[in-house]
Amino acid sequence: MKEIKRDVYLKQLTDKKGNGLIKIITGIRRCGKSYLLDPIFKNSLLSDGVDTDHIIKIELDRAVNKKYHHDPVSFDNFIRSQVKDDKTHYVLLDEIQLVDDFESVLNSLLYEKNLDIYVTGSNSRFLSTDIITEFRGRGDQIHMTPFSFSEFFSAYDGDKYDCWSEYLTFGGMPLVTKQKSDKEKSAYLKDLFTHTYFKDIVERNHIKRLDVLDSIVDILASSVGSLTNPQKIYDTFKSKGEKELSINTINAYLSFLEDAFIVRKAIRYDVKGRKYINTPFKYYFADIGLRNARLNFRQQEENHLMENAIYNELIVRGYNVDVGVVEIREGNSRAQTEVDFVCNEGSNRYYIQSALNLGTPEKTAQESRPLNHIGDNFKKIIVVKDHIKPWRTEDGILVIGIMDFLLDPDSLKR
Repeated sequence: MKEIKRDVYLKQLTDKKGNGLIKIITGIRRCGKSYLLDPIFKNSLLSDGVDTDHIIKIELDRAVNKKYHHDPVSFDNFIRSQVKDDKTHYVLLDEIQLVDDFESVLNSLLYEKNLDIYVTGSNSRFLSTDIITEFRGRGDQIHMTPFSFSEFFSAYDGDKYDCWSEYLTFGGMPLVTKQKSDKEKSAYLKDLFTHTYFKDIVERNHIKRLDVLDSIVDILASSVGSLTNPQKIYDTFKSKGEKELSINTINAYLSFLEDAFIVRKAIRYDVKGRKYINTPFKYYFADIGLRNARLNFRQQEENHLMENAIYNELIVRGYNVDVGVVEIREGNSRAQTEVDFVCNEGSNRYYIQSALNLGTPEKTAQESRPLNHIGDNFKKIIVVKDHIKPWRTEDGILVIGIMDFLLDPDSLKR
């Protein structure tokens, strides 16, 4: 595959230039953070006329820079020694977590008005979702994901339907696209879990029960698109004779997986009651290929994978995404129905259902039912796998194909 541009993230970086904050690129390991910083962002600076000697790029995983790992004062002094004049200097620091007390170094550099600072990191400490708090409100996060479908397709040698099959199987981790065979792709994804993600989580959190962590990931992988909670997972272990495990351990291990951006939790939202329901909730994987690799590519139900792909795309587009709950009253009976996604961006809201097809009037009615009972005027959409032209039901619900949804960044705004 040819080079894949990361324009969504490049725009975020360029929009944040000179805002007085540390630009912190976070995301699951191996999703392309370092590549975004250099060459993508660095080349953008150069094309905008920034002089080469006003770009201070330090790759801290290189042997020549190992001397700074345990000497933050010398590291700070070196950066300052590279400043040529009062013009803006762009400081690009890759693998910053390798420097002891790097937070203090970065905070001190912020006092220099002509330094604009950008950092990436790749171990579990830096990947933690609470990293921004360590900068005391002086950090601005750019969260990266693996390749979206549109990014993946932009470099794919084939039609979009073959691309869809490839993407639903092996996902969008950048280095997967460099592997030549299905066997190599599978091995790479499995190795990521064993030797990268699990190793980081275990070291950071001093985990003693790797077998439990391993099983929890498999449980989450098997239940993508299904409601779950720590109690349900705990009961699964208990039913298999596990007596020493506590529900607090389950809660902790789930939070570790979230902190490393391997999975994201979607909380349920009562649409009519306008309140959140704490449990149960759903988990989605940051990358579909990683999810499939955990299950040895055995459980590949397209409806669940498509739902995960839609969720990931909504995250890339910057929406806050919840699982919707709608209560329907008919006569003396009440029933709770589900809207797959409630998406919010400022004052805009979209309700989205994922369905493989609407092949019959009955199926259309089934998918439309919760949307029709919401009772507000925000846009309601059903995304289907079928290759169709967008159309509207008699109730005004927009129906669009998965390709239109994924390949058109403005598809929800039609």
